[in-house]
Amino acid sequence: MGTRLGDIIKAEVITLQDLSDKAVAVDAFNTLYQFLSTIRQPDGTPLMDRAGRVTSHLSGLFYRNLNLLENGIRPVYVFDGESPLLKEPEKERRRAVREAAREEWERALEEGRIEDARKAARASSRLTSEMIEESKMLLRAMGIPVVQAPSEGEALAAQMTRKGIVWASASQDNDSLLYNCPRMIRNLSITGRRKIGRSRSYKIIYPELIELDTNLRLLGITREQLIDIAILVGTDYNEKVPGIGPKTALKLVKEYGNLETIQKEKGIELNFPYQEIREIFLHPPEVEVEEPSWSDPSPDGIQRILCEEHDFSEARVTSALERLNKRLEELAESATQSSLTDFF
Repeated sequence: MGTRLGDIIKAEVITLQDLSDKAVAVDAFNTLYQFLSTIRQPDGTPLMDRAGRVTSHLSGLFYRNLNLLENGIRPVYVFDGESPLLKEPEKERRRAVREAAREEWERALEEGRIEDARKAARASSRLTSEMIEESKMLLRAMGIPVVQAPSEGEALAAQMTRKGIVWASASQDNDSLLYNCPRMIRNLSITGRRKIGRSRSYKIIYPELIELDTNLRLLGITREQLIDIAILVGTDYNEKVPGIGPKTALKLVKEYGNLETIQKEKGIELNFPYQEIREIFLHPPEVEVEEPSWSDPSPDGIQRILCEEHDFSEARVTSALERLNKRLEELAESATQSSLTDFF
């Protein structure tokens, strides 16, 4: 779910070229779910190999990261570890939503309601442990570093950004800001032409840069107060307070300072452990992270995973890798580096 702060958070539209030669920590689970949701047939059926195994996530990882690498961007994928116990109700809710969506998808297909089927299918996406492991294998074969977080991936990505290990964190969820991420990039993995609802119209999705300090200054609040606003509108660890949206939450926090005073002065009951939720964002587990090391892509490894194991077109994969190799050589030459590995 993430935290819905879009109504009060300001973002700057950027291009992929603006991120050239920058390292970016990518929220892996968030990105994989995007691919599983969007890379589907018109009736909602995901991409699959001849054995019936879903390959939407592999297609998304391969072609999207080719695009990032061609633009000189150095992605690092951060995978979730064990989530806090307070997240269990939200995880159970998501499982129920996925199951209900799958049932609706199957009904819509039987009744020939293709558009309804496509919509329901997107909400039915499920990320399995097998998908996670093969995603890590593909990323490593592409020369892209993989980092395992002890808990929430967004928290570790924020830590990496604060310490200068990467330039920014990439996610669709505003939780990155709550974890004190100085710079967050939205739409890094979904940039492009997207259909608007059921209409025949399309819109172009661009990457967006969100700077935490800039937003705090514009809003006139502290990060601690931003966390309190998030708790009022709902996080992965608590339901939203009825009748309170981001703008109302901002007004309350600016007027009363914090949740304790809001409860006392406004009589708003917070029937959940909000102090514990604050701590999740303020003091997430930290681990020592080595400097990421990028390497040349392994054509043999990529061909094995995509073509031999999952029936991707060998000609298309080979062509894409040749294009990438040529582009990386150009980038290395322009940076006066002696090899692709030196460029990374």
